[in-house]
Amino acid sequence: MDSGIGLLPAAAAVHRLRPDADLVLSSDPESMPWGPRTPEDVTQRALACVRAAAAHRPDAVIIACNTASVHALPALRAEFEPGLPVIGTVPAIKPAAAGGGPVAIWATPATTGSPYQRRLIRDFADGVQVTEVACPGLAEAVQWADSAAIDAAVADAAARTPRDIRALVLGCTHYELVADRIRSAVQPAGAPPIALHGSAGAVAAQALRRIGATPASPAPAPLPEGRLTVILSGREAALPDVALAYTEGRLLAREPLARG
Repeated sequence: MDSGIGLLPAAAAVHRLRPDADLVLSSDPESMPWGPRTPEDVTQRALACVRAAAAHRPDAVIIACNTASVHALPALRAEFEPGLPVIGTVPAIKPAAAGGGPVAIWATPATTGSPYQRRLIRDFADGVQVTEVACPGLAEAVQWADSAAIDAAVADAAARTPRDIRALVLGCTHYELVADRIRSAVQPAGAPPIALHGSAGAVAAQALRRIGATPASPAPAPLPEGRLTVILSGREAALPDVALAYTEGRLLAREPLARG
């Protein structure tokens, strides 16, 4: 679940690991963005998204949203665990800092400078030069696939990002959908490649571990593909057309992946 299409990277990562898995995508685009909302409001909206998905009896739920993971995880786990494992999303600060530094973290204005993010920096990037970069409007531009607004928001954040960084943490799941555009904006010509660190792959792998599943092995015949169910603000619907603007959305929408 996510506020919007920020859930696509994690869903696509699960699909790549287990193409036979049924996927339920539950979001609340009518109330996006969640960043400016109060923690209590975010928690109630996250609970509503997961309750709608839980009616489909999933094996696990991925909170593919940094804002919801910050504010709603305790309430979600109190209501659904242990029967339904709840996997949160944490910005990939630890692996980014492991390479040394300098490191930049792109995140929403609400997350940038927050006690939560500062605690992660303290715990996992002690001694590493870290620059927090707020990205106003970027998540919203990605949500609506507004190419001009994406370019403007990326350019604005890149201008405030040190040119000598070695790693960039994508601290909002929406940002992973435009990772190539972000890399192009922050990568100096002729400089060593900058490592971009998202959370989708690690979160997908953790979800499989929590339910005792393993990634699918190469087989002579491809596995049957699972069903895709989409829930928008509590109502079943088709995958939004805007999702098809991104590689991850097209992966999930293609046949024979059927819509439930």
